[in-house]
Amino acid sequence: MKAYYQQPVAWTGRIDGNDEEVSRWHQRVQCVDLSSSLPEGNGVVLLGFAVDEGVRRNKGRVGAAAGPAALRQAMGSFPVHFDGMLMDGGNIICPDENLEAAQQALSGAVQLIKRAGHTPLLLGGGHEITYGHATGLYQSMPGERLGLINFDAHFDLRPEGVSSGTGFWQLSQEHAPFQYLALGIQQLSNTQQLFRIAGELDALYLEADTFHFQDRILLSAAVAEFIKKADQLYLTIDLDVFAAAYAPGVSATAFNGIRPDGLFLECFRTILQSGKLAGMDIAELNPSFDIDQRTAKLGAALIFEAVSFLLSGK
Repeated sequence: MKAYYQQPVAWTGRIDGNDEEVSRWHQRVQCVDLSSSLPEGNGVVLLGFAVDEGVRRNKGRVGAAAGPAALRQAMGSFPVHFDGMLMDGGNIICPDENLEAAQQALSGAVQLIKRAGHTPLLLGGGHEITYGHATGLYQSMPGERLGLINFDAHFDLRPEGVSSGTGFWQLSQEHAPFQYLALGIQQLSNTQQLFRIAGELDALYLEADTFHFQDRILLSAAVAEFIKKADQLYLTIDLDVFAAAYAPGVSATAFNGIRPDGLFLECFRTILQSGKLAGMDIAELNPSFDIDQRTAKLGAALIFEAVSFLLSGK
């Protein structure tokens, strides 16, 4: 993993004082070196995947390799509303275009985090993060039924090569049962072939049009039923699932994507509150195309929700 690992650097941000009541994330986060031992416990480890080689292979807009740094910058001044250990484990990088090796390094890092008793919360990076992250979870929890939940405009079920669009296809060929729920799918972003493959794999999906108040019961029931059938959950949020007005800084914008409103948050919080979240990541933040850090702040806000719940239960 050494050639593909970058140690964390100290966080910075606003300082209102050193009292607990006014402390901020940059004052609390512990930088940990994954090449040595991790403190054991029940904390959250942030790990960047500063890689967009898969996006390049998938003919997308490169720049997502800078996503982890942008997310950290957006999170540094967050106020502390949690009690447990929040750690930063640095980045997995891809200095030689060898995406497969970077994904293997990511899988190994996830396994280290899980062995120490922590929850990995990964910062992307392209959506090639999925294969490495989920593989690490599968390896860490043999015999567990891992449910894969993907908020995304795309299925990522391309059946050829290794790229940002192949992660769930790769997992489907290596693990059975393959339990996959895609939320926010767009017809204009997926070919007929991808819909056919999803059907053949018995993948469950709800299109972006379902994220309207009149379909709230259907949406909630689908998420709840999927969670019920899984022992553990992997959650990935591809920021291109959101409408471009909210998420302009992604590799492939969706002008008519879903909104990060109460209906989305209800689904998101249902997953967090299930008690089954084994790992989560934010994917496809591309700061090169962001406006006023709009997309970075959205991704950071979702991480804030997850950390606050995982470390404090609220």
